Amino acid sequence: MNMDLALLEEEIGRITGENVSILSCQELTGGDINRVYSIETNQGAKCVKLNSAIDFPGMFEAEMKGLLELSRKNTIDVAIPLACGSIEETSFLFLEYIHSGQQQSTFWIDFGRKLAKMHRATAPFFGLEHNNYIGSLQQSNEHQSSWADFFITCRLEPQIKLANAQRLLDRKDLDYFEQFYTKIPELFPKENPSLLHGDLWQGNFMVGPNGQPVLIDPAVYYGHREMDVSMTLLFGGFPGSFYESYNEQWPLEAGWRDRVDYCNLYPLLVHLNLFGNSYLPAIRRIIKKF
Repeated sequence: MNMDLALLEEEIGRITGENVSILSCQELTGGDINRVYSIETNQGAKCVKLNSAIDFPGMFEAEMKGLLELSRKNTIDVAIPLACGSIEETSFLFLEYIHSGQQQSTFWIDFGRKLAKMHRATAPFFGLEHNNYIGSLQQSNEHQSSWADFFITCRLEPQIKLANAQRLLDRKDLDYFEQFYTKIPELFPKENPSLLHGDLWQGNFMVGPNGQPVLIDPAVYYGHREMDVSMTLLFGGFPGSFYESYNEQWPLEAGWRDRVDYCNLYPLLVHLNLFGNSYLPAIRRIIKKF
């Protein structure tokens, strides 16, 4: 670990007011953005995520706020954050360790039902009280009164500007997006803002110790609930029982599957900016419809 453990113990103790001793530490695999470690402490198994405080200012503070926002609704289990801070140029997020369990036959039914219940949590605006990150990219959550305005201003436009600056899009692409913008108000059914995970794919949930779904690594905001549901379909999709259970709990508006591509323009643009132009054909296939 590229951080002095004694300093980490001291800082965690200062923040939490508890005496925390780190007994052992082991790096975990699978993190694309952060370095993640399981640590054994005098208070049991914990987890710590590390990243650059210089390159990603406020990342873990925003993630902790997002996890707490999800947790407060008490609808679905989430990773439990305990403290966040920084030591010199390294920031950290200290969490309860999630012990993996055995996925039960009802796992996906339970997941769909609980996600729909979480989506019932609402706010008087689209957005959030603070900005955060999706992956390593900053995500604006400026309040907007309509989904169309929020989707364009806070989701699509920042990613399009970034992609254009990297010369990943051409003039024709930009024209297609301008045409798409004019259609957004009529494409999406009007719904109240829903509390969203914001980055819901196969890599951002775990099977908890009792076989239950546990959400991790969110990019939380209040938005159109079809964004979460659509992203689950981006990289292969979840089992059918997940969608059936979701719709039994809170039916999606008719034609929701036809809108999946429109929702997924946002994560596709994020992936374009993070990983390069292999995602461009999928983006062009969608926007050329307009």
